[in-house]
Amino acid sequence: MTEPNYVVAPPPSVSVAVRDSTARFPVHRIYCVGRNYAAHAREMGHDGREPPFFFQKNPDDLVEAGKPAPYPPQTADLHHEVELVVALAEGGSDIAVEDALAHVYGYAIGLDLTRRDVQAEAKKAARPWATAKAFANSAPIGPIVPASAIGHPKSGRLTATVNGEPRQDGDIADMIWSVPEIISHLSRWFLLAPGDLIFTGTPAGVGELKRGDVVVGAIEGLGQLEVRIV
Repeated sequence: MTEPNYVVAPPPSVSVAVRDSTARFPVHRIYCVGRNYAAHAREMGHDGREPPFFFQKNPDDLVEAGKPAPYPPQTADLHHEVELVVALAEGGSDIAVEDALAHVYGYAIGLDLTRRDVQAEAKKAARPWATAKAFANSAPIGPIVPASAIGHPKSGRLTATVNGEPRQDGDIADMIWSVPEIISHLSRWFLLAPGDLIFTGTPAGVGELKRGDVVVGAIEGLGQLEVRIV
């Protein structure tokens, strides 16, 4: 076949490391679940089990383990949110809850970096969150651990420290919407595809980051992710 003749150079493909493998996970899209832990919803001024809602980041917003995350422009209040990330091996639409885990390749630790001041202004004006959430280097991620190696975790302690000081301490069992429920709900709105990543929300304790800070996120069974803000 003839190679396409592009008018500009195509962007490089995006992929994430797989633990204990030389193979890599190709990234298609990144979906994120908002306010999926009750305590975090309360600290953000909300309460109750509302239907899940979603926003997106860009594949090239990812920062792999071992690389720093630059402090972004246009904010004076950058926050950390450590999360369980789900990596899909199969896609589809209208996926039943009971079938959802069959679509999962594995799991990782993610860090949803947020321009909190920008998000607060967007909320006041009823505007989208893209500038608060989907900026360059806003999605550090650890290596993906295949479900074939660890199964599908329903519980496990999730913590975050900044410069060694505790910030977040929760359990993925405390998610308002479980991983199968998230996949099912998301598939009603989007045609999911192999390579999709889902950031599943964060527990309470989110807080401000400064240049030079080191964030360490950990999830039981997945290890830890260390990110320096530069």
